[in-house]
Order: sequence, then structure tokens, then C-alpha cells
Amino acid sequence: MKIISVVGARPNFMKIAPFIKAINHFNQSPEHSNTLRKESFGQTLEPSNLLRKESFGQTLEHLLVHTGQHYDNRMSKAFFEPLGIPEADINLGIGSGSHAEQVGHTMIAFEKVLLAENPDWVVVVGDVNATLACSVTAKKLNIKVCHIEAGLRSGDMSMPEEINRLVTDRLSDLLLTPDVLSGENLRKEGVPKEKVKFVGNIMIDTLEANRDKADQMAFTQIIEQNRIAEQKSVTFNPQLLVQKPYAVMTLHRPSNVDNREIFTALIRFLLDEVTKTHILIWTIHPRARKRLEEFSLWEEVVSKEGILLLEPIGYHEMLKLNLGASVMLTDSGGLQEECCVLGTPCLTLRWNTERPVTLREHGGVSILVGNNIERIREEYRNTLKQTRNPQRPELWDGNTAMRCVEAIMNYS
Repeated sequence: MKIISVVGARPNFMKIAPFIKAINHFNQSPEHSNTLRKESFGQTLEPSNLLRKESFGQTLEHLLVHTGQHYDNRMSKAFFEPLGIPEADINLGIGSGSHAEQVGHTMIAFEKVLLAENPDWVVVVGDVNATLACSVTAKKLNIKVCHIEAGLRSGDMSMPEEINRLVTDRLSDLLLTPDVLSGENLRKEGVPKEKVKFVGNIMIDTLEANRDKADQMAFTQIIEQNRIAEQKSVTFNPQLLVQKPYAVMTLHRPSNVDNREIFTALIRFLLDEVTKTHILIWTIHPRARKRLEEFSLWEEVVSKEGILLLEPIGYHEMLKLNLGASVMLTDSGGLQEECCVLGTPCLTLRWNTERPVTLREHGGVSILVGNNIERIREEYRNTLKQTRNPQRPELWDGNTAMRCVEAIMNYS
């Protein structure tokens, strides 16, 4: 059986790493595959649950295709190498562009790959443009599609990712869901139950496999190595963290940074209020930096004592920061999930989320605050009263990738 899996952008990398490891373990000879090892899945499985090729009578041929939607050497080194992702077998080199340009160019290039390789399955993850483009292209060639992380819904059709999710799920032959709520979404949409398999959250496989490594990293070294150039002239004093806890922030969505009034109000809250109680570590996205410069806020933010601005960092570095943070402020979906398992109180700077299982109302640690400063202020103050309370939704156990491979092999 031949499988082509697809990555296109940074959020995909952490999801594909455990899937590739699960395939590699499946293909190992029996004497080397007595257990699916702890370093790959976060825990050792009982012998009755082993995934062995002799159980299915075949090996898996796997090709990794990187569409190149987001690709540079820094990102490759920061994610592929530390997470053990092999270099892509095929890189389509699509690059940046509008949504239509990315989808169109990807479909043209990926069709050539499918015609040459003739796989049995195309496996797509997440909700980026590559997910949509490659699932459409595969189905037009009558190739089976498996969607890992199926069934997530925000209900917000203004989000390009929501459209990608809806179309991909509608076309997929096998929909592998991360939580019970996602499966319920698909049921309500009329998806036949035999196409849906609840496997758990593959992102947590990556978290569990890398938690110890991240925990052993030197905090001060992460700060010093990744601080933006404008702040490197000022030596970071670790004693600051004795005086104050730290908060971590990521921010990139246009709804938060592109409107001058909204973004300026948020920056004022950070400068005037958050820095009174916390050191703020902000891994700054190029889009946010550009808007700070356009709105004449950059110099004030850079010079503010108590704000540490970092370039985009690798997976292990962010996990290390999350492990010790008192609060997370983010508009990233993946960080909502990680905060849930780590117990980091999370203010989600969005009005909706496709990951409601991470919200406090469903037993998680996150709360939606949008970009209204009064609501952010209120929930920030409430959050400061909370302590870490790790939550682990069903099947978020570090073994999802194994179940994904099993679901594909058992498909009929």
C-alpha cells in the first residue's frame, strides 16, 4: 500500500511527525517492533495493542510531499530536524500568494505527483490551503483521502480555514477526529458513521514525545538566542523572573492586528497593565511587527521594560515557554490544545474556536475573549487567580498516530 502524506505550512509539521514515526514502526521487522517505543508516542503500549505489519500482511510505502506553502531554511531547521521529520520526498515549491493562487498552483503541481506515483491514499492534516488543494486533486483522480483532524468547526465562514475544513471533510473517505465534539459535528452534517473514526489528537503525540526534551532546555538561552535584533543590546536579567511570573503571547490573525484601533488598544493594555504583573514574552509574527511599525507603535514596544520580543521560535522552545508560563495569550489553535494538557490558563484572542473541547465550559483551560479590551481585562484578572489545572480530553494520550495508521489499514 502506498500513502502520500502532505504538509504545507508550519501547523502541519507537528502533526505529521508522529504519523511518519507510526508508519516507520509498522514497517519494522517483528524483532524490532515488539513495542511502539516511548520516545515516539509518549508511553509504552501493552502487547495486545501493538501495530505490527504481520497483522496486515503488507508494508506501507510512504512519501512525504511538502507543498512549500510556507518554507524557508530557518523553518526547516526549527521543525523538521528537531521533530525527526525526514526531508520531504517531493517539494512542490508553491510559495506565498493569495488563497486562490496557492490552491490553484498546488493542485496543478500535486496532480503531476499523483499521476506519477499512483498512491492508494492521500493523507492530509489540519486546515491549511494545501489540505484543501490536495484533497480535491486526489478525489478528482479517484484516490482515497484520509483527513487527520477532521470535524473541527468554528462556525465562522469568514475564516479561510473553515472553508478548507468543510470541503476536505466532505470529500474525504476516512475522517479521523480528535475529540468527541468533532465527531458530533460530522454526524450533524450527515457524514456516514462508517467513514468517521475517533482517534484522538495527534498534536498531543508530539507534545508527549517532546515534553522531557523541552523541559531540559535552558530558559535564558532560549531568550538570548531568539531575541529580536533591536533588543539584543540589552542583556536579559533572569532575576526579573524572580520578581514577576511571565506570560507568553502569540498574535497573527488579521482581525487582531490589521485594524489600527483594535491593535492599538491591545498594545496599550499590554504596556500599561500586563507588564505590571508579568514579564511578557512575545514571539512576534512578521505581520504583527509590520503593523506595529505602520501604526507607530514599534519603538514604544521595543523599549518597554518587561516585554521580551522573540523571533518565531521552534517547537521545543515554545513548549518550554508554555511549561512555565502563568498565562498564555494567543490566537493560535494549536496552543489552545497544548495549554489544555499542560494546564496553562489561556486567553484565546478570538470570538470563536474550532477547538471548543479546550474551553473551560467543556472542561478545558481556555476562554474566548475576542479583541474587546474590557473583556480581555476582566478575564485576564480572573485568570491571574487561577492555578495550573491540566486537562486531558479522551484519547489525548500520545498514541493517536498509531490509531491513524490502524484506521487506514482497516479501511474497507
